[in-house]
Amino acid sequence: MPRDGQVTRRQFLGWSAAALAAMSAGAGAIAYRTDAVGAADTLSADILIAGGGVGGVAAALAALKLGRSVILTEETDWLGGQLTAQAVPPDENPWIETTGCTASYRQFRNDVRSFYRQNYALRKAPYASPYLNPGMGIVSALCHEAPVALAVLTATLKPYQASGKLTVLLRHVPKSVSFGSSSPTSTNDLISAVTFTDLGAGNIDRTVQAAYVLDATELGDLLPLANVDFVTGAESQQDQPTDSKELHALTGAAQPLDQQAVSWCFPMEYIPGEDFTINKPNNYDAKWRDFTPKFKQPWPGKLLSWTDTHPETLQPRTRYLFEGPTSQDLNGDMWHYRRIFWHDQCLSGVYPSDVTLANWPQTDYWLTPLVGPKGTTIDKQTALTEAKELSMSLLYWMQTEAPHPDGNGIGYPGLRTRPDITGTKDGFAKSVYIRESRRIKAAFPIYEKYVGVDERQQRNLPASAEVFPDSVGIGYYRIDLHPSHGDGNSLYNGRTYVNVASYRFQIPLGAYIQQTDKVKNLLPACKNIGTTHVTNGCYRLHPVEWNIGEAAGALAAYCLNASTPTTPGAIYERCKTNPQSLSDFQNNTLIGKLGFVLVWPQVNEQEAPDGHRYGGGG
Repeated sequence: MPRDGQVTRRQFLGWSAAALAAMSAGAGAIAYRTDAVGAADTLSADILIAGGGVGGVAAALAALKLGRSVILTEETDWLGGQLTAQAVPPDENPWIETTGCTASYRQFRNDVRSFYRQNYALRKAPYASPYLNPGMGIVSALCHEAPVALAVLTATLKPYQASGKLTVLLRHVPKSVSFGSSSPTSTNDLISAVTFTDLGAGNIDRTVQAAYVLDATELGDLLPLANVDFVTGAESQQDQPTDSKELHALTGAAQPLDQQAVSWCFPMEYIPGEDFTINKPNNYDAKWRDFTPKFKQPWPGKLLSWTDTHPETLQPRTRYLFEGPTSQDLNGDMWHYRRIFWHDQCLSGVYPSDVTLANWPQTDYWLTPLVGPKGTTIDKQTALTEAKELSMSLLYWMQTEAPHPDGNGIGYPGLRTRPDITGTKDGFAKSVYIRESRRIKAAFPIYEKYVGVDERQQRNLPASAEVFPDSVGIGYYRIDLHPSHGDGNSLYNGRTYVNVASYRFQIPLGAYIQQTDKVKNLLPACKNIGTTHVTNGCYRLHPVEWNIGEAAGALAAYCLNASTPTTPGAIYERCKTNPQSLSDFQNNTLIGKLGFVLVWPQVNEQEAPDGHRYGGGG
């Protein structure tokens, strides 16, 4: 490399070939490991983690570092969840460059930047910047492409696969849960095995036995299978304890179908002068072209429009696709909002275009929820089909009808998706972006009064989040609820947004423990911990989900490594009366061995190096 740090084309071409080979080898390693165990009907490990998203991967890393064997399953053929199969770059807090995450998440961020430095033709300044942001998107300090996250996660897991401590089962969906005796309604309170359907091998069954089971699925799929008590949708103040009625909870009856919108995301580039117009999507004319949302709060017009509702003020706002040149590092238009690759940071002529990600209000789908309470039947497939139809309709509308800001043109036919970034033929993400899951009924629910600025002010509580002695991590995000379904009796009685300020918060151990401790060896490890509909809005994003999963994996391994048999529920019960009893797990395991941060340090109110305010919009 030249002494000034400039990357040459020769180096770039060599590195690019090496990078592609490395990514292929990494994916192949996972596939090989799966194929190697394909003939076995029953597998076993210390810990089973169902769901290979952000929380599941982090949980696996923690358990593996603490010496336990792990089987990690995933419904799609990519590990990484939000970061990869859902194609969403990380939504992070303003202090993320110095604190606000675990050591392993920080290593992930460093490795993403290293991948770009090693494999992209970066110019001198971005190459040398410790705060390299590949896309310079508005919403995050690390906007990047899904395959890069996949390559980093694959490389991180590979040593454990090579040692035989980790087995990854891709394209596996939970089917049933077995207990030590015939039924989960019996006195037996331990899961003995989970049976999966192998979608990649003709839908055969495969059973996994484990001492601990972690549910890191995107929708909390193990909870109903294990007969664990859970909540869906929006709680009501009527049902909440007198001292915990949430300021932004519903005032009428609870609405278990009132779940946040999902989004089928897609990356796209723009090549002026070309025409990549897709075929008109199904139901474009019949449903989506003129679809006008109707909520309790007014929406300004059609969903397929550059005018939407501002999440915080609930007033109309207009943002066009392009408002000025794309070469700007920052701009308030839609192109810059979630740009995941900025080609002007690279050598001239190497890359034809920026790449941005459509995860916008126009992709939010809320007409049919993905899950429901116990005993209900939900048409999940219709929801998924319509969510993708909506996103395809947005692309078609942008290519053919979207107005230009100067009023002198319509449509951008030079827009096209990037199948190489999503790993799909059509260039849309492998799976839908999910914001809300089933949530356990927890021993310690996280109410808005613990984290919400408005509610804590109203209650005359300190101007900071509640301090949790049983903290297993920290995080920050605004309470950010996207448009929701409503009560199911009408398509038009949900809320548009609840987007309000929160304080920097901790993650309490009590939110992992079931209220009744019915199934003692099952832990939530994703968006299914004991938040409410409201507080899920700030606990659901990438660094927090990573911390949630990593703490769950650490807790399961800690229980297995203990010299005296114990369970997560027993640990929590002891710490309620004697917080010091948790110090070994917190100080020696989480902090000492895994590099957790359990208490927010003193930080500047605005610490993002480029002056952004991150923490809202995902």
